[in-house]
Amino acid sequence: MLVSAVLALLWVSETTRAPSLQVEEFNPRSPRRPLPQWSDEAFVIEDRPGGPSDSMGTTFAIDRQGTWLTAEHVTHDCARVGIEEGGVAREVFHVVASREADAALVRGGMPSSQSLPLSDAMPPPGSIGYHMGFPGGQPTLVISELIGAARARRGRTEESQPVLAWAERARIPMGDGTLSGISGGPVLAEDGHVVGVNSAATDRRGRILTAPPDALARLVNASRAVNDRPVAYPFIDPGEAQARFESWLAQGVIRRIFCNVDDTRGRLTTGKPRE
Repeated sequence: MLVSAVLALLWVSETTRAPSLQVEEFNPRSPRRPLPQWSDEAFVIEDRPGGPSDSMGTTFAIDRQGTWLTAEHVTHDCARVGIEEGGVAREVFHVVASREADAALVRGGMPSSQSLPLSDAMPPPGSIGYHMGFPGGQPTLVISELIGAARARRGRTEESQPVLAWAERARIPMGDGTLSGISGGPVLAEDGHVVGVNSAATDRRGRILTAPPDALARLVNASRAVNDRPVAYPFIDPGEAQARFESWLAQGVIRRIFCNVDDTRGRLTTGKPRE
């Protein structure tokens, strides 16, 4: 399906009168608890012209009971959030948004047969990363090399957030289009642990920005919603990473997530994937 195509999915709710979406904020920023110092390299992520709009991103299970991670900007300004299941958008009602990094925890989603293992350790520069998600709505594996820590500022906001900057090296399947839609998907290190959430891509510079692992760990620990401790298995090569990605897609461990900015019941229509 082309990036410009319009997706239409039926929203499914477990109740006749669905409750409103509840959004909590987790903010560890305080004078008594300063955040780590990061690199001076900085990125500016431009806002999409026209303001908030219906959109699509990626999410992945971190608990088999129905807890998922995605990027905070994927769920920002949404009146409704839904995770794809069997061709429909299954509505969820509880989001915990990080004020520290571009990450959000979605609770009350459908269970998953597996969950992905998280790490709070910063991988060393030069590490290989495997980014998984749905750029343009299509399953894609992006292989990258870690440059290091940096900062990113989204749009006109003054507050910057920590990110890891990666240099893209290859894609499966091959392509050079925008990575919009991969936001919210996991990036896994060679040891098999999730070490970030995809946040943005700079097409001209060939960089992928991800929320750092320690910020994810603080968000997950603060939520007290995750009990799983899955085992991480190292990747031998990109071929194994691709095979494991396809398996996780088939099992529903990595899925598309949808945002509707208007609280209109019925069908969800979304134009372009979120940056």
